[in-house]
Amino acid sequence: MTYVYILQSTAFPDRYYVGVTADISQRVAKHNAGEVSHTSKYRPWQLKTYIAFSDKTQAYAFEKYLKSGSSRAFAKKRL
Repeated sequence: MTYVYILQSTAFPDRYYVGVTADISQRVAKHNAGEVSHTSKYRPWQLKTYIAFSDKTQAYAFEKYLKSGSSRAFAKKRL
């Protein structure tokens, strides 16, 4: 399975991060350990939601969609 996930910073609640991974718990641990340069300054992170995909291509397409401007507002409001 491939997972698309949304993280929310607990220190900066207006900050969200969207990513894709095969191992959610390991990936969230890396974000919280500061091993991901894009998210290190907004630690700690909490997992807001995730969606499982059996098709990796669909997962990456959905991640790209969530990172687009209009869907960010949707994700913040609905997810």
